[in-house]
Amino acid sequence: MTKEQWGQLKQELLGTVGKHNFANWIEPLELSDVSDGVVTFNVPTTFTGNYVSRNFGDLILFQVNTVSPEIRRVHFRVPANGNVRPEPSAPKPRAARSAAQAAVSQAEGQVPAAPLDDRFTFDNFVVGKPNELAHAAARRVAEGGPVTFNPLFLYGGVGLGKTHLMHAIAWELQSKRPDLNVVYLSAEQFMYRFVQALRDRKMMDFKEMFRSVDVLMVDDVQFIAGKDSTQEEFFHTFNALVDQNKQIVISADRAPGEIENLEDRIKSRLQCGLVVDLHPTDYELRLGILQSKVDRFRNDYPGLQMADGVLEFLAHRISTNVRVLEGALTRLYAFASLVGHEITLELAQDCLADILRASERKISIEEIQRQVSEHYNIRLSDMIGPKRVRTFARPRQVAMYLCKQMTSRSLPEIGRRFGGRDHTTVMHGVKRIDELRHQDAQIAEDLELLRRTLEG
Repeated sequence: MTKEQWGQLKQELLGTVGKHNFANWIEPLELSDVSDGVVTFNVPTTFTGNYVSRNFGDLILFQVNTVSPEIRRVHFRVPANGNVRPEPSAPKPRAARSAAQAAVSQAEGQVPAAPLDDRFTFDNFVVGKPNELAHAAARRVAEGGPVTFNPLFLYGGVGLGKTHLMHAIAWELQSKRPDLNVVYLSAEQFMYRFVQALRDRKMMDFKEMFRSVDVLMVDDVQFIAGKDSTQEEFFHTFNALVDQNKQIVISADRAPGEIENLEDRIKSRLQCGLVVDLHPTDYELRLGILQSKVDRFRNDYPGLQMADGVLEFLAHRISTNVRVLEGALTRLYAFASLVGHEITLELAQDCLADILRASERKISIEEIQRQVSEHYNIRLSDMIGPKRVRTFARPRQVAMYLCKQMTSRSLPEIGRRFGGRDHTTVMHGVKRIDELRHQDAQIAEDLELLRRTLEG
């Protein structure tokens, strides 16, 4: 493998691990040499090498094998003539531990887990009506008592707090029940470790490791959909842990029954526990999140003043994603401190012009489908499913019509989101509703009500 090839692989890793992890752990890696089936990377510190080996070693080897199948192992070393930075000091208290320290502190022989973010605790989670049930369920699991519902399945859109709650559960269990073997990882990490075990012929070790945990937490389980071998092993791991009365917590971007290409037996198992939807944030919750973040910023930006109405403006304008909302406030504080101005509404509009433009109300196909299914009191899976009975077909056509009118999506794409239907089916549905809205007062009233609800 050449340095040019490693540069290309790094860009692929960027898309997998995210910008933050890439900047901290992948970018510093320098290809040193390849010999006897071992690829060696130079790292700035031993700590960095240990952390990358534990958390990204399997993933790096998986990517390296795509260009150099003969490589069997990844090695990290601090070069003898390098500028070695000092190792981290003694561990801090739990609340202040970094994600890296949390991951490295695992005992030998345990399942290599993903690092925990120390910002994601229950203390930092703002509770509102859209997420109060999910928060209460997560709190119950975090008590570490008898398993009352298994699994706990959290689902919702991007930036609504699924990962935050899962990290919070793990932190709380580590604090209250240090005797428990708690493992948090993404579905992709589960898949990579499974592939690694297959390649190294260590499937028994893999099975024993995952079946020995007390609490298994898998984030973004939708990513194993369509991967038959991984689904098979996940199913058996799931059953083994449930049979031992071990707690399982799962998250996804949609309900179990709505995940395409996920085996029916897995969907059935996931639906056996408590399935909780984190609804899109409302204005009050977004304002509460901003106020909570402002309280934390007071220490970082002492003396920086904010005019009345700025938080209310942001909570109203940025409504789709909490991460974008928090990022906007962070940028606003940083900019105001650099220019030495009070945070005013005019400053916010100038500083955040690109975010405000991108955050203009954009209605998604999924949002329309959910709203229409709730309006007609049918299950979402039935509306996008194959059944053609009038009870489901008419709401389906209404949803298709609204998708055509209220989104910029093409007919083929709308058809794919409705169970893989052909674009001609969508065209027929749109035309039919367009005719009915002039003939049927009830259809016209339903359309107007749904439109107002979606635009509100």
